[in-house]
This record gives sequence, C-alpha cells and structure tokens, in this order.
Amino acid sequence: MRYCINCCIHLLPNDLHRQCFRCRGPDHNNQKCPVCRGENKIPLYTNSKQMKWLAVLEVRTDHCESWNGFFCLRKGKLCSLMFGLIIMTLVMVSYILTGAKHGLLLIPSPFHYGAFASNPSLMDNESLSDMKDYYQPSKMNISYVKDYPSIKLIIDTITSKIEFITRQRPDLEELRKQEPHMFSVIPNKFLPNSKNPCWYEEYRGNTTTDPYATNSYALYSKRFRIIFDYLRKVFWSHLYHYKDKHYRLRCLPHFYIIGQPKCGTTDLYDRLRLHPDVRFSAIKEPHWWTRKRFGIIRLRDGFHDRYPVEDYLDLFDLAAHQIQSVLQSDAVKEHGKRNNIIIGEASASTMWDNNAWIFFYDNSTEGEPPFLIQDFIHAFQPNAKLIIMLRDPVERLYSDYLYFASANKSAEDFHEKVAESLQLFEGCVLDFSLRACVYNNTLNNAMPVRLQVGLYVVYLLDWLTVFNKDQILVLRLEDHASNMRYTMHMVFQFLDLGPLSEKQEALITKSPASNTRRPEDRSLGPMLPTTKAILRDFYRPFNTKLAQVLFDDAFLWKRT
Repeated sequence: MRYCINCCIHLLPNDLHRQCFRCRGPDHNNQKCPVCRGENKIPLYTNSKQMKWLAVLEVRTDHCESWNGFFCLRKGKLCSLMFGLIIMTLVMVSYILTGAKHGLLLIPSPFHYGAFASNPSLMDNESLSDMKDYYQPSKMNISYVKDYPSIKLIIDTITSKIEFITRQRPDLEELRKQEPHMFSVIPNKFLPNSKNPCWYEEYRGNTTTDPYATNSYALYSKRFRIIFDYLRKVFWSHLYHYKDKHYRLRCLPHFYIIGQPKCGTTDLYDRLRLHPDVRFSAIKEPHWWTRKRFGIIRLRDGFHDRYPVEDYLDLFDLAAHQIQSVLQSDAVKEHGKRNNIIIGEASASTMWDNNAWIFFYDNSTEGEPPFLIQDFIHAFQPNAKLIIMLRDPVERLYSDYLYFASANKSAEDFHEKVAESLQLFEGCVLDFSLRACVYNNTLNNAMPVRLQVGLYVVYLLDWLTVFNKDQILVLRLEDHASNMRYTMHMVFQFLDLGPLSEKQEALITKSPASNTRRPEDRSLGPMLPTTKAILRDFYRPFNTKLAQVLFDDAFLWKRT
C-alpha cells in the first residue's frame, strides 16, 4: 500500500491517484511522473497495513509553494473556523440557559437578588430608609429587580395560609406513658424552704464509687471533664447523712432562659451569673429537654444513647451543694428561713426546638406533634419562670446565617438561601397547618436558613397553653442594648431577687457585651436591601400577632 506524500491521497490499484491536483494531467504517466517516481518526495510504504495519516512523516526536498497547497490550506482554515463557531455557539447557548447571575435567563428566576425599585406599595417607610442607608449600586445587579414580585407572591401565599389555632393540651397520664422513667425520678413535691424545686434522693454508693462514671455529658464532652473532676472531689462532703443512710440533694432550675438563639441570651446569662444569689447549670446550654434526652448531639449526625434525667440533674450539683450548705445552717433550721439562691438554665433551643418528636412519639392528625417540651416542664414544674429574649427576626436570621454558615458567606448567598427557604416553607403550608410546618423536622433540616426560629408568636402561643402569662418575661434585645440597666432591673424583679449594692450593679450592667458579631462577619456588611424587604414582608403578620399578644407595638420592629 503506497501514499502520495504530496497530497496524502491513498494510491489504490485502480489508479484513483488521478484525483491528485498536482499529479493530474492528460498525458499523466505514473512511471514518468517525477512526483510519483519519488524524485522530489520520499514514498512511504506500510506493508499492506492501513496507516493513520497523522503518523506520516513528510520530508520536503524543495520549498516551492503550489496552488494545491494554497487551496488545501485555505480549506483547512475554513473548516477550523466553522468548527470554532459551532463550539462557541453551543457554549453561549448553555451559558444563556444557566447564566442566572448575569441576567441572561430565558425564563426569569425567583432567586434573583439586588436592588429593587422604590415602590411604596411593596415596603414601608422604614424599609425605604434602610435601603438608602445600605444601597450600593456598584455591588448590585439591577437585572434582579424584576423578580421581586415573584418572591412577593410566595410570601402572599404563605400569609394567606396563616392561622393561629390553639393547640389541645395533653393529659398528664399521656405524658407519664411517654416518659415513665422521668416521672419515676422526679417527685411530685419539693422542699418547702427552697425557691428551687429540690428534693433529697438516697445515695447507695460508697466513698470509692464514682457518682459521675456514666454521665453522658462527662463521657462525650472533653471540655466538661474538669467540672466533673471537681464534683467528684467534693461529692461525699456534701451528702446528707441520716440514720446510717446517705442522701444527696437534687434540684431542677427555678427559671429557664428559653430563647431565642442570636437574640442576646448569652449576654443575659453572663450578667445574671454575676448576681450573688443566682446559680446556673454547670454547662450553659445543656439542650437536654430538646435534644440530649432523645440522644441527639447534632440531628444530622443521627442518634446516640439517650441522656437519662439523672445526667441532667448532675449539672445542678454545684448549685445544690451551696443550697445544701444553707439548708443545713443553724439560722435556717431555727427560724425556718428560705434560702435565697435560685438556679437557672439557659438553653436557647428550649422555646422552639421540637424536631425530635416525630422519631419518638406517635404521629397526630395533621402532622402536628402530640407533645411539646413545655408539656413536660410544666408537668414537673408548674411554677417555673421563663425568660425570653427576642430581636427583630429579620436581623436575627442574618446574624444566625453569619454565625453558623461555614463557607462562601456573602449577602448574595444569604439572599439565595432565603429565597429557597421561602419556597420550601410555602410548599409545606399549602398542604399542612402552620404548626405542623414550624415543627416539621424534614422541612427545618431542608431549609438553608432557619426561617422558622423567627416565628416567635407561634412558639409563644404554644407555651401560653400550659404556662400563665405572668410566668413569662419577654424582652427585646434592642431595649437591652440601649438601656441595659433597665432590662436587668426587670429581670431582677421578675425573679424576686434582692437589691444590689451600687458596686454589684455596676459590675453587672457595665460589663462588655457577650457573644457579639465576629470581626470577619462584620466585614461582610449588611444584608441586601431586597432581602431585608422580603423578610420584612414575610415576618410582618407574625410580628403583628406578637404585638397583639404582648400588648406592645415595639414588637412590630418598625424602627429597627
């Protein structure tokens, strides 16, 4: 098998080599043709095997350009150009169909972000003023303005489905069936000379027994082991000995700071700790009522062993030791005085997190949880006091996003997550009740941001089905930040705490704020004005109901 190197055309036995422009002619003879004879080209043979044309080595003995080479080169360039244009067209079509961030979509997307027109019908005066403060044209894509109405339609659908229906409170016997062990450990009556729900429990161990050997908080958390090491050392000295038996004092909290996350609960906790009559659990946020008693460390990581109620009670041993010392003092014994020490617990998940119910309790009609956290707390502590710290739910959500997001944080990313979460929430309320969606574990885990945590009034109304209104103190972070002394006095009065000296009060009220926004998060700036307007629309009906329940228009958050 031979090839003509001049044009790389395969020489077949039937003399198809006449197709070659260089060799073609009326008197052509392969034997006389200098090209075909190989005088100017070196013919290559492949021993009757087909040879890839890219493997042919061309060796020229002259450098004369021919018309044939010119036309072949021109044809090659034309083919390359056409191929390139086809590829470019395909790339552009793909980019146009998926280029949401450049406003090139053929179908408008509901997830756009950026500035939107100053339409008075879409936002109130406060939103307008906020937009003027934060509007930065160079950082926003004006093409996303047109998609605000589509997101507004989603919010309107959600609003049309809002119904605040009072839940049915479960019977005490139903609660006992669900948590028999808890009811076997916590008694019905408590010591009369203590503000806290305390009682004596017989301890059957000896001096060599480790009372915290099986405590799940000590086993699974390295940072808590130092606390439990100290408790082991002092445990025996704080037992009450009576008739050859040993008793330990057990206590539950007198009050709970139950919510909400990113609303200043840490700052309130740190200031209350400075009061001489206040003691807290050994761990700031045990999350026992909402998570640990179900074996939840992080819900996305699955379930672990359930933390028994004894592990939770162990967290109050430090406070119980001090109360025990006061109860055994001569002054208390002789005059029957009550000790003034009160115990608090500050898990910010207590108010809202009922995600675990679906895994442990039988489902109820309409997908609503048959039992909530407050049902069990009230069953044991009907006189408990509850403190709630709230803030503008719009700002709370952004703060929550900045705190918990791990990567790629930005105002634009936050906006997209808000839009996606709104769509998911809309899909739920179209089929289920508002309460079912708020406590829906699947939905709450699917939403990229925790929209549901800002629906304060839904949770508050459910707490008010079991606790009286005078047992709940609701504060605003905005008031706490502007007049800390006033809000702390409200807390002291609510908890019936005694007066403080000027020095003690100054220490509590003038300490630096706790758990503020991290510098790297502050550098990201505020959320986009469009996002703020969307969230204001979403939370408005819930804030309106909250203000009605509390008889305070400050909870409308119109000027935050």
